[in-house]
Amino acid sequence: MIAVIDYDMGNLRSVAKGFEKVGAEAIITRDPSEIERASHVVLPGVGAFKDCMHNLEAYKLIDPILASIESGKPFLGICLGLQVLLEESDEFGLHKGLGLIGGRVVHFPIDMKVDSSAGPERLKVPHMGWNAINKQKESRLLDGINDGEYFYFVHSYYASPAEESVKLTTSSYGIEFTSSIEKDNVMAVQFHPEKSQSAGLKVLKNFSLLGV
Repeated sequence: MIAVIDYDMGNLRSVAKGFEKVGAEAIITRDPSEIERASHVVLPGVGAFKDCMHNLEAYKLIDPILASIESGKPFLGICLGLQVLLEESDEFGLHKGLGLIGGRVVHFPIDMKVDSSAGPERLKVPHMGWNAINKQKESRLLDGINDGEYFYFVHSYYASPAEESVKLTTSSYGIEFTSSIEKDNVMAVQFHPEKSQSAGLKVLKNFSLLGV
């Protein structure tokens, strides 16, 4: 049973339905006992880093999250759920994260440009739409996913991990940025698998089979 953590932020129902489409049982919950009983835990998220950390604290979800990770069960962060795993973010001021992954969350440069037929063209932020991933290492989370596969992104900030070893994939948008990470039983993706059609469902399926 997969626990999708409910802290009033994120596309919770879409994530749960994604797991249901691949034959996995998923519940949306903020009940610590249900999170403890779950075989897998997912932290989705859409919105601001500060608000996410505030809500996790307000609903007393930080200890259950840390306990579930310490127990060794598979853990998946999605979008903002990736970013809060890091030590801090500079989104609307400096804010502390969960500190499970060394590094910080930073804004895309505002002057990024790409060559076009009309000359250099400024890239829009947020980075929104389909983009390719470049695998940095092998992982069961990406079984059956080709290098260069496209996923759906929506974000203005990106994770900058302190250790190269945690980078699972990178993607390019003006700069090369980390688009997913993996460290032991902790995995997280900047893209939205629940919005990424067959490739995204494959990632959710792979996650649901970890530990099986």
